[in-house]
Amino acid sequence: MHSSKALFSPSSSSTFLFSFSSTPQPLSRAFFNAPKPQQLRMEPLRAASQSNKEAKLWGGRFEESVTEAVESFTESISFDKLLSKYDIMGSKAHAQMLAQQSLISGKERDEIVKGLEDIERRIASGEFQWRTDREDVHMNIEAALIEMIGEPAKKLHTARSRNDQVLTDFRLWCRDAIDGIMGSMKRLQVSLITLALKNEGLIVPGYTHLQRAQPVLLQHLLLAYVEQIDRDIGRLVDCRARMNFCPLGACALAGTGLPIDRFMTSETLGFTAPLRNSIDAVSDRDFVMEFLSANAITAVHLSRLGEEWVLWASEEFGFITPSDSVSTGSSIMPQKKNPDPMELVRGKSARVIGDLVTLLTLCKGLPHAYNRDLQEDKEPVFDSVKTILGMLEVSAEFALNITFNRDRIQKALPAGHLDATTLADYLVNKGVPFRTSHDIVGRAVALCTSKNCQLLDLSLDELRSINPVFDEHVYEYLGVENAINKFSSYGSTGSACVASQLDYWTKKLEIK
Repeated sequence: MHSSKALFSPSSSSTFLFSFSSTPQPLSRAFFNAPKPQQLRMEPLRAASQSNKEAKLWGGRFEESVTEAVESFTESISFDKLLSKYDIMGSKAHAQMLAQQSLISGKERDEIVKGLEDIERRIASGEFQWRTDREDVHMNIEAALIEMIGEPAKKLHTARSRNDQVLTDFRLWCRDAIDGIMGSMKRLQVSLITLALKNEGLIVPGYTHLQRAQPVLLQHLLLAYVEQIDRDIGRLVDCRARMNFCPLGACALAGTGLPIDRFMTSETLGFTAPLRNSIDAVSDRDFVMEFLSANAITAVHLSRLGEEWVLWASEEFGFITPSDSVSTGSSIMPQKKNPDPMELVRGKSARVIGDLVTLLTLCKGLPHAYNRDLQEDKEPVFDSVKTILGMLEVSAEFALNITFNRDRIQKALPAGHLDATTLADYLVNKGVPFRTSHDIVGRAVALCTSKNCQLLDLSLDELRSINPVFDEHVYEYLGVENAINKFSSYGSTGSACVASQLDYWTKKLEIK
């Protein structure tokens, strides 16, 4: 006798479990239900000729087989076999429930569960024969089970449609995918914090409009990305919570008159509860829209990080030097050393955004309930997950393999009058209205421009020629180091503020 608790413990079944340690680890291949690479050699899809096609499991009212063109066009097994693990999980849970409700016998349940476990082993080893004439992952597994154990397998689809079956599989897959992505996000956060800790006290120019603005600590800038990724994690947490409801038992759209227990299968599979409305359960894809939206926002954040580092690696900036291990060369220009990984992070954001647009466009005109158009929902999701995981992995790797060029940065700091706003703060502290302070400092900058010097280079007499309010204490506000030391507001780039932020993140991420 099988125990449903043992068979379906979410912690034992998930392929996306990560240990969120503070040490970045290589990316897991789990997002594609991935056994080891050598186990991925599945038998090629086999197409049946018109003469030897088997009857469809749904074919009772049909007198002709579908044409090869239709079969090739409508099959989904070429991509939805990635759901096989989750299809088997859902079928085992369904069989347990059917036996509990006396819709099948205990003996039939045990035969079904054993047969499904045998199929799962064959899939993992690459021995399982996927067939295009069986259309999809569900029919491939069910037909194989019927071949193995006969009549009991024909009872497995009792009170179940492929409509609710596929969505159960898909929600389970997406749930694990979210867990995997969040693990990769945390590893990127750790990489950025590690990079920040190596560069304590380094001041860099802060930019607005890509023009020099104010001095900031590099640690402060890196922490900005850590904060953004943390909100990305929060979006996935929220998405996962809304996603974690079970459609199994909704059947085609109207439910069933058989005495099933949807709460049992929901609990067995680790869902929060069954979805309340059977039409909603099989027809909506808002859970994947939300998932891909969260991925797209993450991709934009990573693209901005990529853009910044690509710029900073250029000769024009020269602020960072990537190591050879994360750089590539040119096929014609021997001197080139390109930050290609981050360029591709920037580029691949387009396909993650495109995956979201594909899904939104797919769903925008569909009447309730299920429509075959929705077969097209999986490939954009699979692509989005694979791409975002790759982007997160390479960004973390890049962060651990760059050096900031302190001398180059130090030489670049005087340009742009980065301390101008701090000088305006000095005047405000002396009782000058801010708008008046802004004007006074603007005239001081104009004087510097005419003299080709910095604000710190102006004499007290020159400053007083602009306005007599200046005194000798003004020089405590001039220069990037003094400017940094004057920042004190919560969340600012002041040394004490940034140290507090770093302390928060090292504790939260358990970085030793």
